Amino acid sequence: MTFAYHGKYLHVDLDTGEVQEKSIDPEDARAYFLGSGYAAKLYAEIMDPAVEPFDPRNPVYVFTGLFTGTMAPTGCRSTWCGRSPLTGIWTEANVGGHIGSELRAAGVDGLVITGQAEQPVYLYVHDGTADICEAGDIWGMDTFDAYDALLEATHERARAGVIGPAGENLVPFAAVIQGGRSHSRAAGRGGIGALLGSKHVKAIVAHGKQRPTYAEKEALREKVKAYVKTIREGSKGASMYGTAGGMTGTEFYGDLPIHNWSGGSWEAGAHAISGQVIHEKYWTKHTFCYACPIGCGKYIEIKEGPYAGVSGEGPEYETLAGFGAMLEIDDLAAVCRANDLCNRLGMDTISASGVIAFAFEAFERGLISAEETEGVELAWGEPAGMLKLLELIAERRGAGDYLAEGARAAAEHLGGGSDRFAVHVKGLEMAYHDPRAYFSMAASYATAIRGACHLEGLTYWAMYGIDPSNWYPGEFDYERFDIEGAGRDARAFQDYLGLYNPLGLCKFIGKMGFNYEQIAELINLAVGWDMTGDEVEWVAERLFNLKRIINHRLGITREDDVLPERLLTEPRPSGSAEGKLPDLEPMLEEYYAARGWLPEGRPSPEKVAELGLESFVK
Repeated sequence: MTFAYHGKYLHVDLDTGEVQEKSIDPEDARAYFLGSGYAAKLYAEIMDPAVEPFDPRNPVYVFTGLFTGTMAPTGCRSTWCGRSPLTGIWTEANVGGHIGSELRAAGVDGLVITGQAEQPVYLYVHDGTADICEAGDIWGMDTFDAYDALLEATHERARAGVIGPAGENLVPFAAVIQGGRSHSRAAGRGGIGALLGSKHVKAIVAHGKQRPTYAEKEALREKVKAYVKTIREGSKGASMYGTAGGMTGTEFYGDLPIHNWSGGSWEAGAHAISGQVIHEKYWTKHTFCYACPIGCGKYIEIKEGPYAGVSGEGPEYETLAGFGAMLEIDDLAAVCRANDLCNRLGMDTISASGVIAFAFEAFERGLISAEETEGVELAWGEPAGMLKLLELIAERRGAGDYLAEGARAAAEHLGGGSDRFAVHVKGLEMAYHDPRAYFSMAASYATAIRGACHLEGLTYWAMYGIDPSNWYPGEFDYERFDIEGAGRDARAFQDYLGLYNPLGLCKFIGKMGFNYEQIAELINLAVGWDMTGDEVEWVAERLFNLKRIINHRLGITREDDVLPERLLTEPRPSGSAEGKLPDLEPMLEEYYAARGWLPEGRPSPEKVAELGLESFVK
């Protein structure tokens, strides 16, 4: 008997229509947890670098975390994994809401999907199995309308993760949107929506009534009560304004990217599109993911003006930064409309806005013509071009056809020196925290598994007064423009925060500083193991190294651990990070040493043996 999780997943073969139940060895659950950890283990066992992302043999993995669907605070997350069509390497897109908890309630811990359906389908997971259902009538619908139709066809209390037209058209940064118009949450980064689209899978729907059992239920309940109190006390700002409430702070610290990463200050603009102004103008209610005491989601309604009628989940920080500051658009309603379009069309707002900022600069330099944008000018500060490009990208028309491939591929298509302002790492557009404002983020971005991902490291938290000393190995010494220590910080944050996807927990609660021993205690009370904090920390390091081994087998070396040229050679012209540039090479040297990696950027044989990963090295 297992506690908290089921110990099984489903393998869905779309070529044959066969659904097989597979067991999860308890020792594997302990060594990899679930979520992206177990998914990476499964992929590493069968991976063939010759199998391209859109090959039907390339699997898609959807796994709940160890705590998903339990009473653990924020135990809502599911991770959608595979080989990214945008980057060509490992990706994991983590999402909250209720789809993860509903998958667990449906009697499974996850899905592995292979093959390709002849016609559009959706998977309906219930009672420990999955039905493969025809989806021809909803293929082509946006995610909101499709979501409503899926619940009508299955169960009114079901939950679904849905792709939109962007996923159907194989846009490599297409997302999976869960929750419909009432609570949109995206498994956004890396193009999982396109992988499902390539398999003709419109959605994964789940419904169930199974509730988890626990090894020590009452002791766990008391521990959770104490943690919930701590979380609520420490997240009042997020509860009121969501991540959007941080716009003015990031601008103040020089952390907010402006004008495709070439600007310095944008104080009035940052305020105009901030979470505080959203709350004042458009907010109607808070929205909560499963088991969440924070409620960072903000439902909005725009009732007048050219964007009247927009309603649903409001934009978060990354979306405001991308469609606002990156394009110097301070029209909040227009940015809300862009967010609404991305949710409906099923696109990652970070990659979409990053590509559009690249396009604005390319248009300014004469590399993109008005004919390619159907006569719409791409002008900084003007929303019309932004909204037109979202449409063109999702439908792959005009310039949208090559912009849909991402900034790296678009720069290769356009030439003319455009690679200098195509801001990405390993093909993934940069998330919107500037490594010129906090140098350890340079090391974190350069080495993050899925590309330019802030969530893998989050070292910039220290700039905002979040103290990691409770779990940081050794003494944490904060200085945002220090080169020394930046590589060690990146490694420590990556390991710690890398636990949250496999555990199924939200990284927001990582801000509260729960240490490895506290995490082990929660696991033991829920699952009945006898883990120590040291073992949890070992698993964290093991999982990061496993994913690096996967990427190395897919061709990633030290040469790929770089930052965009603009961020290494062009300082911000004003603001509190004015004139600062990170020196990446010494940070990488320190990082590799801290990780026990070889100079070429892969885990050493000694590190591989220490972590028990020998079988995955080919």
